[in-house]
Amino acid sequence: MNTPYEFNTEGNRIVYVKAVNVANLPHEVRTQVGDLDHLYAVHDSDGQQLALVADRKLAFVLARQHDLSPVAVH
Repeated sequence: MNTPYEFNTEGNRIVYVKAVNVANLPHEVRTQVGDLDHLYAVHDSDGQQLALVADRKLAFVLARQHDLSPVAVH
């Protein structure tokens, strides 16, 4: 099949998911996380944090629910 298809390339839809040490977060956030040692942050391609969630799987689900393509950062 040689039918051309135009993919929607408007905007960058990739987001990055990385583990964040709770000890490095502001005091206001630390008081809300309970006994967790780390959270997962979702960042856009410019590095701006979009979300902070309790687990990795939730970070990926959240990104996909917003039509974003999550990629793990190590």
